[in-house]
Amino acid sequence: MNTQTLVLNENKTMNASGIIKKILVFLLITGLVASLVWIVYYFINKSSAPTVTYKTESPFMTNIVKKTVATGAIIPRREVQIKPQVSGVIEALYVEAGQPVRAGQVIAKIRIVQNLAGKNNDMRTINSGENQMQTARVNFENAKIEKERQEKLLAQKAISQQEFNRFVLDFNIRKESLEASERELAILKQSVLQNSGRIANEIYATADGIVLDVPVKVGGSVIERNNFNEGTTLATVADMKSLIFEGKIDESEVGKLHEGMELSLTIGALPNKVFKATLEYISPKGKTEEGAVKFEIRAKVLLQPGDYVRAGYSANADIVLDTKDNVMAIKESTLQFGKKDSVYVEVETSKTQVFTKKLIKTGISDGINIEVLSGLTKVDKIKIPDAKQKEKK
Repeated sequence: MNTQTLVLNENKTMNASGIIKKILVFLLITGLVASLVWIVYYFINKSSAPTVTYKTESPFMTNIVKKTVATGAIIPRREVQIKPQVSGVIEALYVEAGQPVRAGQVIAKIRIVQNLAGKNNDMRTINSGENQMQTARVNFENAKIEKERQEKLLAQKAISQQEFNRFVLDFNIRKESLEASERELAILKQSVLQNSGRIANEIYATADGIVLDVPVKVGGSVIERNNFNEGTTLATVADMKSLIFEGKIDESEVGKLHEGMELSLTIGALPNKVFKATLEYISPKGKTEEGAVKFEIRAKVLLQPGDYVRAGYSANADIVLDTKDNVMAIKESTLQFGKKDSVYVEVETSKTQVFTKKLIKTGISDGINIEVLSGLTKVDKIKIPDAKQKEKK
């Protein structure tokens, strides 16, 4: 009985173990099949890359204007700085910025201040001038007496005419020297009189125009203009009816400019209006600025009645370098560049979305459109490289 029970239990154990093994084998085979299906599906999806469709466009007829831009500012053609001819203190100012003035109009009054040392110097200068005049007078009197004596000898034919002429020449030189010393002494005395502080010096405008700036105030000191000092500026006057554009242009464009060209000025402070100008000066020498060579240009601003432009406005000048009307063109963004500076575009063949390279020859460009001289026809469809792509489902 016990032996039969043991045999039955052993058989049950073996049956259970076999079932477990079958289950494990089934699960393993199922996992392998599932993995294989997933791998096949993954590679199929990966290998089926989406089809890309490129946008195309055809050449078109248009007008192309090639321009360059020069940056600069609007300035008066004639700007005058009025400076005093004497040093002193500003006693009165009769003008202010923005006020029109006429040449010869009094704009300021200077009270001349002279110190004691200056007065002593003035006295020494006058004494020196008087001494020089007295010396010149004595020499003149001696020359006069000698000339009269030689005239008597000439009348008696005791001397020759040539020898007498020598005394006449000396007399004339002494006379001129006396007159010069008298004039110089008079000037010195007049200068001392002005420097004595008993009179005020009035400063006059030297040109017609608008007062742009008055950098001084009443009570301030000013320095005279002389050979060693440019002096203090009392006011700046400019003719605001005659304005010029002064700017700079890159060396790569300066060779295409010539005097008389028309410019279109855009002023930053007046964005709603375009001013016309005529090029009248191109600098013969360039200057290096930030690694580039720039040439100065100037153009006459053509103002219309009612236009009011302030000095110092920043402005940009559009200069037309070349113009072509009704030419075949393409977008410059469709160009591609190959070896040896070759230029080509990709043109669609008879098969849709199949492109081939085509070399072309280009002309002028305005930065957006470029002229096509040869290599394309109006019916060609050009690939746009940077156009948005989409998947074909």
